[in-house]
Amino acid sequence: MKIILALVFGLAMLAPVHAQERSGPLRIEITEGVIEPVPIVVAPFLAENAAAADYAREITGVVASDLVGTGLFRDLPRDAYISQVTGFDAPVAYADWKAINAEALVVGAVTLTSDNRLLVKFRLFDIFTGAPLGDGLQFAGNTNSWRRVAHKVADQVYSRITGEDGYFDSRVVYVEETGPKNARQKRLAIMDYDGANVQYLTDASSIVLAPRFSPTGDRVLFTSYETGFPQIYELSVGQVQKRALSTLDAESMTFAPRYAPNGRTVVYSEARGGNTDIYRLDLSTSERVRLTSAPSIETAPSFSPDGSQIVFESDRSGNQQLYVMSVNGGEPKRISFGQGRYGTPVWSPRGDFIAFTKQNAGRFHIGVMRTDGSNERLLTASFLDEGPTWAPNGRVLMFTRESAGADGRPALFSVDISGRNLRRVPTNTAASDPAWSPLLP
Repeated sequence: MKIILALVFGLAMLAPVHAQERSGPLRIEITEGVIEPVPIVVAPFLAENAAAADYAREITGVVASDLVGTGLFRDLPRDAYISQVTGFDAPVAYADWKAINAEALVVGAVTLTSDNRLLVKFRLFDIFTGAPLGDGLQFAGNTNSWRRVAHKVADQVYSRITGEDGYFDSRVVYVEETGPKNARQKRLAIMDYDGANVQYLTDASSIVLAPRFSPTGDRVLFTSYETGFPQIYELSVGQVQKRALSTLDAESMTFAPRYAPNGRTVVYSEARGGNTDIYRLDLSTSERVRLTSAPSIETAPSFSPDGSQIVFESDRSGNQQLYVMSVNGGEPKRISFGQGRYGTPVWSPRGDFIAFTKQNAGRFHIGVMRTDGSNERLLTASFLDEGPTWAPNGRVLMFTRESAGADGRPALFSVDISGRNLRRVPTNTAASDPAWSPLLP
């Protein structure tokens, strides 16, 4: 659903500074190890006509939830307010908000038009400097898209205070799991990043694994056992139609697919004759190029954002490690050298990090390293953490966590790249294999 955005107020651009300094406009860095959440006020959005009252209340709640959910913000309780926001254009009582230690104030208003259109506008104020933070904006959409409008407002607030792109107006495709562990049923599901608006893309008639979004978010690659052995399919999200990308062959199996940044090429693993290698497939011509040929297992390929390189896992050195090679193949360079085994690498959309799963000393971890293998940092540790996926802004990771026990059920968790703010992502059932979409258009 398309959301229309319009500028309603003009203001000068802001120079980035740390919030702790507070010698200028409010700005926080999300890569620091320890951050005290910034106290903000998301004032109840005003309903500019009676029909908008419910939407105003719901939108306020989603905006506040998005911001607080990052771990970077703390929404001050309404019973602490000295002042009340009585009008969208009313003067801001900066002294009253400063008295309760608020550092930022979000003010919004909602109108429901006669043709069932929502108009949502907001402004953000820096209480310390006594000035607006950026432009006021207005979004428009139909009533079914009210959550998207709320996410877009929160993205703007987040971006202005952190200096990073937002990630709330995005979706996640994942594998829904139901039934006992020895007879688990799996189907593809898609939801908003926060677990809302779940829809199903496949039924549970066959096992599905490893869904991956296209760069435009309208297609999904995944592996299915529909034919009795793993085979790659592509699915059109809007039409819920799928097509096989690999030719049926009793002697081969294809799995672990991922799109190139241009959306026209796919890399994947193929097991044939006892060997597993990485291939590149042109979706328009079906031309297939073999990229590796070592007598080892090469899998889990992931493109760099510029499409020039591929990171993958291989046991060519004796156990699972991470390697980087040209998009055209050639001799790969090993980048992981720590203790333990490394797998499921995925390149950050910003190009600065590679996320991975690490197994060492009986524990699983989600970690990140620079693209040359330096500055390795482990963000999580548990009985089983695996399969990281990046938020569109490259600053948050989602992954699968499974607890110990005979009937341990996988769940989705998220963590930011500083290792802070570990949170469970709400799903109605067990869930695994998440893949984050780009920001929605």
